[in-house]
Amino acid sequence: MSGIDLYPTSLRLLGRGTLVVGGGAVAARRAQGLLDAGAKVTLVAPEAGHDVVRLAEAGLLTWVRREYETGDLEGVWFVQTATGRPEVDARVAADAEGRRIWCVNAADHESSAAWTPAVARVDDVTVAVNAGGDPRRAKALKDAILLALRTGKLPLRRHRRAVPEGAAHDAARPGSASASPRAGRVALVGGGPGDPGLMTLRGRQLLAEADVVVADRLGPRGLLDELGDPAAGGPRVIEVGKAPGAHTATQDEINAVLVREAFAGNVVVRLKGGDPYVLGRGGEEAAFCREHGVDVEVVPGVTSAVSVPAAAGIPVTHRGLATGFSVATGHDELAELPARPDHTIVLLMGVRRLAESVAVLRSRGLAGHTPVAIVERGWTPEQRVTISTLDRIVNRAHAVGVANPAVIVIGDVVRVSPYAPSDAPSLSLTR
Repeated sequence: MSGIDLYPTSLRLLGRGTLVVGGGAVAARRAQGLLDAGAKVTLVAPEAGHDVVRLAEAGLLTWVRREYETGDLEGVWFVQTATGRPEVDARVAADAEGRRIWCVNAADHESSAAWTPAVARVDDVTVAVNAGGDPRRAKALKDAILLALRTGKLPLRRHRRAVPEGAAHDAARPGSASASPRAGRVALVGGGPGDPGLMTLRGRQLLAEADVVVADRLGPRGLLDELGDPAAGGPRVIEVGKAPGAHTATQDEINAVLVREAFAGNVVVRLKGGDPYVLGRGGEEAAFCREHGVDVEVVPGVTSAVSVPAAAGIPVTHRGLATGFSVATGHDELAELPARPDHTIVLLMGVRRLAESVAVLRSRGLAGHTPVAIVERGWTPEQRVTISTLDRIVNRAHAVGVANPAVIVIGDVVRVSPYAPSDAPSLSLTR
């Protein structure tokens, strides 16, 4: 049997009787697979390995401790042989064939009436791979497919789903008493600092599943181009990006969009830059969804507070230089943070108020020669690093035209950066 004469299908074995003949490692794996499908499993073998014994002692299968008998096929829908004895497996397969019961003969795949594929599962997607009777080849292919599914390389978006009658009417009024969540859900996905390679596998997978993507202006924008046009099966993209002084949507409007789209039965990905729970208002969005009965998953991202300094070769902690760090937005909270060069301060969204931030830190005693780095558009081809001292960084930033998005790092850890001009008179990097 070459595989050309196979008819691939999936069996619903929930509650149906199945038989495994054999007690070794292969039999245990096949029995576990049948149990995972909800089958009632009887295993026949005079002796069995630890895995079979464990399943039997847990009451998950019935172990008949003897040699196979033809009567064991009574009431069975599916059979798996795995005795390691070809003559026994052949007898079981012949008996099953005579009773029109599908049987996988582990000892002779060429004459077997059915084959067991290598199986990959991601959420509710199951991929089964047959490879000409070569199990190692099938496993290698299955593993490659599984990786592609988990990394979002393959489209996971649903194109058929049942939406209960009245869902469209309810979706129009997400705050109404009659509104209720349908099949939809929301995922708050941290996109990292902008490089698609720094996004988590789970985030990529959810993007591949999404019906709707609610996108910030920061984060891995290049991934949106890979999603495809909605007319060709890609998700709808709703832009809600915020820039200083120019908000596409208010936070209340964003919250309402998430709930509305979920009520319409959609898988909604809220794609945010960095991490949704690090100065990203993800907590507010999650709370709003839950208050309205919408299921929410939170996928952490590589926060810009750590990753963007790393793009400039700056660790936020470094032995002998800094043992802790604080993250702020460059606003009033600076007055409460440690003002020492050995405690790193990372400012997000702080360019506009850089002068005020410097003034606060100087007033609290932080020395004017403390190193400062500004990393613009970290992890993108347009990345630029500007390094100076606390008492000169404002003029330097103005001179080079520093602009958001940028991360500001203040403290002795800036000395570690390969961009640090150690020989520049304006920045002494020696203690």
